[in-house]
Amino acid sequence: MLRGFKNFLMRGDVIVVAVGLVTALAFSTLIKAFTDSVINPVIARLQGGKSVGLGWQLGDQGNTSTYLNIGSFISALIYFVIFMAVIYFLIIVPYKYTQRRRGAEVFGEPGPLKTCPECLAEDIPEAARKCRYCGSDQPHTSEPPRTA
Repeated sequence: MLRGFKNFLMRGDVIVVAVGLVTALAFSTLIKAFTDSVINPVIARLQGGKSVGLGWQLGDQGNTSTYLNIGSFISALIYFVIFMAVIYFLIIVPYKYTQRRRGAEVFGEPGPLKTCPECLAEDIPEAARKCRYCGSDQPHTSEPPRTA
């Protein structure tokens, strides 16, 4: 049992995912500090005056629990966009490049799909002979490509 667990952990894909996760968490902290220290003050300043942030007070003046803070939401959106861009350009693009050099296609376009006539599932690969959901035999829409 322990040997199987060790083999699972030592697979290349699991290690790549673990490294990517640790890197993503580190960038998350960095980007969160950027949005809290740089973006939030800029958004708060856009409203002007002595406001807490960009938004509206829904209840008593000075009650922060009834303050609708649109600036925090805008900051969270900016954080998300920056974080996903960092993940894409620093993890996904190099991973796709190394996998392409190894001959594997990752994050590529999915192949053509067909609809199962029995259960009406719409995501069955065109070359499938059986439906993955109901197990029914699938009509052949096209011949699979043959190698010469």
